[in-house]
Amino acid sequence: MKLLQLDFDPSIAAEFGDIGDQSIDLLGVPVFDGPSLWTFLIRFAFNLLVCWVITHFLYYKKSHRRDYYFTYMLFSATIFLILYQLQSLQMEMTLALGLFAIFSMIRYRTEQLPIREMTYLFVLIGLSIINGSGLTSSYTAFVVTNVLVVLLIWLLESLGFSKRQANKIITYEKIDLIRPDRREELLADLRERTGLDIIKVQVGSINFLKDTAFLKVTYIPDDPEPNDIDMITKFKNK
Repeated sequence: MKLLQLDFDPSIAAEFGDIGDQSIDLLGVPVFDGPSLWTFLIRFAFNLLVCWVITHFLYYKKSHRRDYYFTYMLFSATIFLILYQLQSLQMEMTLALGLFAIFSMIRYRTEQLPIREMTYLFVLIGLSIINGSGLTSSYTAFVVTNVLVVLLIWLLESLGFSKRQANKIITYEKIDLIRPDRREELLADLRERTGLDIIKVQVGSINFLKDTAFLKVTYIPDDPEPNDIDMITKFKNK
């Protein structure tokens, strides 16, 4: 039995439209696109999950900084959303990366970020850019990229490379101990008097009239919360 074949007239289809296409457009943009919406939600959830794992289990576990927890999660989500929406625009990727770099630095120029916090911020920005941009390879390579970053951070954290250090300015009166040949005695005296795990000391301004010197000591803090007045020597009297 031969199947009945009907001739297809493109002009008629163009006049009456495609019957199978039931999407509604508003100003040239579809009001609802199911497949695209599911793709967006899955990629957004994946990016949020990866950033949450890095922030919660790798960063927050040691630092306990709720302010940076809040910042990292919102930063990663916002950058992903912006870059995902920019996919439809004819914008060079270098311009987009420069735009995000400017956005990331505008607010934080007013506060000096510790190197560990800045590193995590850069990693989360980078992952959000990767996850929010268009896929240029397979989904497997896309997932493996995120997993490799998480594993690398976990490995470096486990080996103790990100152990936090803090600095403190001290006005020191035993000026005879600041000589380079008595550095070990200076360290022992500072550890005994401050109770801090001091690993390095630097000698600054020396006042021979008052027999004092400014010392910058580097130590391993017991408290994960940073001390905001570590580098303050004294308050000005008003």
